[in-house]
Amino acid sequence: EVQLVESGGGFVQPGGSLRLSCATSGFTYDDYTIGWFRQAPGKAREGISCISNRYGNTYYRPSVKDRFTVSTDHAKNMVYLQMNSLKPEDTAIYYCAADEGSECPQQWVAYWGQGTQVTVSS
Repeated sequence: EVQLVESGGGFVQPGGSLRLSCATSGFTYDDYTIGWFRQAPGKAREGISCISNRYGNTYYRPSVKDRFTVSTDHAKNMVYLQMNSLKPEDTAIYYCAADEGSECPQQWVAYWGQGTQVTVSS
């Protein structure tokens, strides 16, 4: 059974940092690409970053590029999203998702975590 579990969310002031974790199990880790999505109140869910576990290729949405860093730990089957210089507009529920192959997971993929809340406010 494929499982994805996010952790690391919380409350942080503008300019602060958080590191989100996505613990994965139930699939061949290197065969999958893990994506990070977020959904802010009243807004559609958007993809913000992804990483190919096999090739290490990464993608960042322009609004988070240069502030967020995605990484993968093959020993622990975990993917991380380091978020720096956080802004109030980064407030959202953050989800990780998994898709087989080397492309970023899309909105319709089957495997999702339960989400973790990130709140950026002074």
